[in-house]
Amino acid sequence: MARLKAAFCWCASCGGCEEAVIDLGEDLFSIAETLDVVFWPLAMDFKLRDVERLGDGEIAVSLINGGIRTSEHEHVARLLRKKSRYVVAFGTCAHIGGVPGLANFLLRDEIFEQIYQRSPSVPKKDRNEPSALTRVAQGTLSLPEFSPSLRTLGQVIPVDFSIPGCAPPPELVLEGIERILSAQPPERGAVLAPDTALCNSCARNATRPVGATIRDIKRVHEVLFDPERCFLDQGIICLGPATRDGCGQRCINANMPCRGCFGPPGREVDQGARFLSGLASIIDAGEDDMVGLIDAIVDPAGMFYYYSLPSSLLRGKRRARGSTHRR
Repeated sequence: MARLKAAFCWCASCGGCEEAVIDLGEDLFSIAETLDVVFWPLAMDFKLRDVERLGDGEIAVSLINGGIRTSEHEHVARLLRKKSRYVVAFGTCAHIGGVPGLANFLLRDEIFEQIYQRSPSVPKKDRNEPSALTRVAQGTLSLPEFSPSLRTLGQVIPVDFSIPGCAPPPELVLEGIERILSAQPPERGAVLAPDTALCNSCARNATRPVGATIRDIKRVHEVLFDPERCFLDQGIICLGPATRDGCGQRCINANMPCRGCFGPPGREVDQGARFLSGLASIIDAGEDDMVGLIDAIVDPAGMFYYYSLPSSLLRGKRRARGSTHRR
């Protein structure tokens, strides 16, 4: 019996999702009995032309990690969409934007200016910005275009399923692949993780704050906190109430608060807004004290949208109406 074809692709991300596949360990052998990898540039010497030669829909499943930041990312994503029966937004960056999506708080021009003009590590004589096309004696050299903002995979192509996590836990990856390739795959658009908040399975759930009890907010390095008590009840920001379950509480078990990498449960539209609403309900402070509490949260936008900015209602910074692009 012929094996099904599979593809793995890495766009704007750190590469941790590629490691998540390797972390399957011996389970990779069982997957290899079912799947024939036809595109995985990180692991083997595949070229885009190898994918272009395949028939439309010939790849059974493509797992694409990372957001879409350049024209090359978009081109590869669209090609794999055309050639694949199923496309999976694999990991946080593809699913909701991830840490690279925080760059959306800046305009493209501002990013280029900071990196190529203002960075102290760049000598003044070398402060040249990259050009998509450069003509040399031998011909024309090209670089991918840097998009105005980072987009999630689902904002560029139709996505069939999402496997969340930074990076996705191996058991979630294996279960997700098995479900997708089963005789009865999940409903299209499904996020292959529990549709409940992380707090529901958290061992500290019994000590969660009930009612307005929080009078100050602290950072983890500023206090010796109880490793068995809810972080929020100790005034430490934890995004567990607004984050989907399924990670295995990896951060919580390491005595660190949740930062939201699994994204919001399906019923929530905006993870940051959902958490802010919940936080406001447990704060015990008057109007005068509220300013001090807000000031205690360093970079609130970056904290509440640590992973989800591109998929949120905010999306990122917008150019003022009437202004023009330099590029």
